[in-house]
Amino acid sequence: MTQTSVQTTHYIPTDLPTSIRHFIGGEFVDSVGGETFDVLDPVSNQTYATAAAGQQADIDLAVAAAKEAFDNGPWPRMLPRARARVLHRIADAVEAQDARLAELETFDTGLPITQALGQAQRAAENFRFFADLIVAQIDDTYKVPGRQINYVNRKPVGVAGLITPWNTPFMLESWKLAPALASGCTVVLKPAEFTPLSASLWAEIFRTAGVPDGVFNLVNGIGEEAGDALVKHPDVPLISFTGETTTGQTIYRNCAANLKGMSMELGGKSPAVVFADADLDAAIDSTLFGVFSLNGERCTASSRILVERSVYDDFCARYAARAQSIVVGDPHDPKTEVGALVHPEHYAKVMSYVEIGKTEGRLLAGGGRPANLSEGNYVSPTVFADVAPTARIFQEEIFGPVVAITPFDTDAEALELANGVKYGLAAYIWTTDLTRAHNFSQAVDAGMVWLNSHNVRDLRTPFGGVKASGLGHEGGYRSIDFYTDSQAVHITLAPVHTPRFGGN
Repeated sequence: MTQTSVQTTHYIPTDLPTSIRHFIGGEFVDSVGGETFDVLDPVSNQTYATAAAGQQADIDLAVAAAKEAFDNGPWPRMLPRARARVLHRIADAVEAQDARLAELETFDTGLPITQALGQAQRAAENFRFFADLIVAQIDDTYKVPGRQINYVNRKPVGVAGLITPWNTPFMLESWKLAPALASGCTVVLKPAEFTPLSASLWAEIFRTAGVPDGVFNLVNGIGEEAGDALVKHPDVPLISFTGETTTGQTIYRNCAANLKGMSMELGGKSPAVVFADADLDAAIDSTLFGVFSLNGERCTASSRILVERSVYDDFCARYAARAQSIVVGDPHDPKTEVGALVHPEHYAKVMSYVEIGKTEGRLLAGGGRPANLSEGNYVSPTVFADVAPTARIFQEEIFGPVVAITPFDTDAEALELANGVKYGLAAYIWTTDLTRAHNFSQAVDAGMVWLNSHNVRDLRTPFGGVKASGLGHEGGYRSIDFYTDSQAVHITLAPVHTPRFGGN
């Protein structure tokens, strides 16, 4: 099957670093023991930099710096408006260099440049949103007239451990950094080892914006080393993690010893349910974007499409034709819609699922590497139809440009198919029947549901999943709840009649 593609030119940004260091206590530093790891770009799969590989000693230094800044520094004690001004300056700085951020992110991740630019702009918006939210934050007060006033005092928890993934890394780092800093916490960030480049930019952005030394600390490294040490550190009272479900289970176990607070957004296998009365043109546009944007490397991808049988054949034919026309190629070319997958290890995983899919479904589009892209981690947008609910490509998260389409006959069958996986992150429902839309949305196992739309975020709403897709929610005030403790303070306004134990 043919695939539209553009030849890669292996664009290399100017002024690339050859080494990527930690940032601890306001200084760029190497690992205490000198450990490093190689960083590849996904178009050539060649090493372009070495990064400091954090170990227990490096995490100890970063946590100590963050704890000192929290215990004795000004950041947790600043007025919300003062912190908000700093966060707005951070947003200004991100917006001012969004083109450069996108250029570096595209080089490091393989994301198409137009999509990487959108993610940089979303990162700025995350800081603006939480800057405004922290100023508007109110604490509850409860009155018992003539007897008592009780109020809630929010206190930042302390040092927040932030562990972020390699898909849209800069934006997802901002999604955790902004509310943590807005709440008055200090942080230790451990970015994904595949994509450490853009994370290193935060240090100068924060310093220029006026974030005090020690408030932000960055330790690069492998999850089993730096990430594990951060999760287990006794002076880190909470962990926010976005990533794969099996890793989340390990973090859950390791947090138990110190009873840490946890927020985990994990894997997904989200259904898009298309009923016969849906606007098929809009549904096709949305479901194509929902699984093939960001190279398919997105947790909320609508990677299972369930289609009512009366429109199934028409939907499949039109969907496959569009998928074959998606432009694959040089991530830096503005015409590119699907770029290179992030790393050769991940490419091998996705391609293994493509081969599995050929035994589990009817291949309608893609199924391999684009013919003229012999190097780099390129996978043609791949569409399988007639996929049984027991198939691995129906059940397991692939995290690439691969989609499974399955027919259904009744609403009950559609709901059973939608809920018939271990995940429960997102769902997308396409119907013009208002009653069905609400009833189905409320019955589906998903932390988030979009009706007649792809993933369009409202930052005020909770973001997170159920079942194997996560623990807890972030977004809006739920993020503030996570990074703060709510302390109840009780004030007596009248004499309290207390039973006199031991009295005569």
